Amino acid sequence: MKDLLPKLKNKYIISIILFIVWVSFFDQNDFITQYRYKRKLAQVKQDVEYYKQEINNNKKQLYYLTSNKNNLEKFAREKYFMKKSNEDVFIFVDENHKQIN
Repeated sequence: MKDLLPKLKNKYIISIILFIVWVSFFDQNDFITQYRYKRKLAQVKQDVEYYKQEINNNKKQLYYLTSNKNNLEKFAREKYFMKKSNEDVFIFVDENHKQIN
């Protein structure tokens, strides 16, 4: 213990210790901030993969709709309840499921 005390009184050792503490906890790029950045990066990468898959699904659906006129008409009738001018459309709602898809 007596050998350690004179070494801790050295101004260079004190400066180095203070620098390490400052950089580790109080600096703009401290450990906590770096951890948050890594979590945010992982979330963004996950979002990128999700949107890539959504783009592929939308491209497939677009090809399906543009490849045949009957497919486009079926999609418009089912999703947007479109109808021809000379027909009536009846929508049946399930009482258990109030949401229409």
